[in-house]
Amino acid sequence: METAGSVANESSRTAARAVDQASAGAHTAIDKVSDAARPMVDRVASGAHQAVDKIAGVAGRAAETLNVKGGQLHDAQVRAMEQCRGYVRDNPIASIGIAVAAGFLLSRLLALTSR
Repeated sequence: METAGSVANESSRTAARAVDQASAGAHTAIDKVSDAARPMVDRVASGAHQAVDKIAGVAGRAAETLNVKGGQLHDAQVRAMEQCRGYVRDNPIASIGIAVAAGFLLSRLLALTSR
């Protein structure tokens, strides 16, 4: 004759086996999904690495171009200043007239914008 305790123990063991089987099945399913997803994750990661490499290359070339253009702009500025100095030395009266006219126009423009 079975007692209530032995029935409860048997039910408990049956429930534990069912939980173990369910757990093992879940682990197997997770492993299958993980194995199936791994190649896709690797492809996405590889694509991301390639994109970062391309962006870094473009940014490096852009920085190099900006450096070259900055040097060219500096050289142009130096040449313009030398030409202005030469003009002022050769034409001092005209230079003063140009400076007075520019100052007058600038003061008018500033007065208009401050209203």
